[in-house]
Amino acid sequence: MKNIKLLGLPLLLLVFITSCSSVSVLSDYDQKADFNGYKSYAFYKTGIDKAQISDLDKKRILRAIETEMSSRGFVKSEAPDILVSIFTKEQERVDVYNNNYGWGGAWGWGYNPWAWGPGFGWGGTSVSASTQGSLYIDLIDNKTSELVWQGKGVGTLSNTKNIAKKEERIREFVSQILEQYPPNAVAMK
Repeated sequence: MKNIKLLGLPLLLLVFITSCSSVSVLSDYDQKADFNGYKSYAFYKTGIDKAQISDLDKKRILRAIETEMSSRGFVKSEAPDILVSIFTKEQERVDVYNNNYGWGGAWGWGYNPWAWGPGFGWGGTSVSASTQGSLYIDLIDNKTSELVWQGKGVGTLSNTKNIAKKEERIREFVSQILEQYPPNAVAMK
């Protein structure tokens, strides 16, 4: 029993760490859009101004998008093919874990005849709170003013004081979202 507990703790820690670092990504697109025709982009200031995050985080997100768009062969232009907009949502996530390991049973003779009462063991209840955020990246056809692609990344945002880690997390969000673009390339994988 002691070995199981010692083995279970590192496994639980690994699951917790990996669950906090992953980004769940979804995308949707207009099937009639010609994604091969899009070669240039600009940021849609009106949409970006509405994003409810700090101006510093907006700058970080836009820099990460610039890097990703550039790596895909897009050029920033005054007369772009597509406009890039972002918006964010966040919600507080509270997880309650009942870590009551051990033995014992119901009142009286039950699972363990030597334990009388509501159960014996070790552990307890723990509560963890985190902020789960969503970053949406919208690509809008500049000629038609219609949304042609939307990527969404959902993950846990850490309120870290380490700016380098924060920037790395934002780049991770943006990179994983834009991996879904263009949609035809994703369908071929």
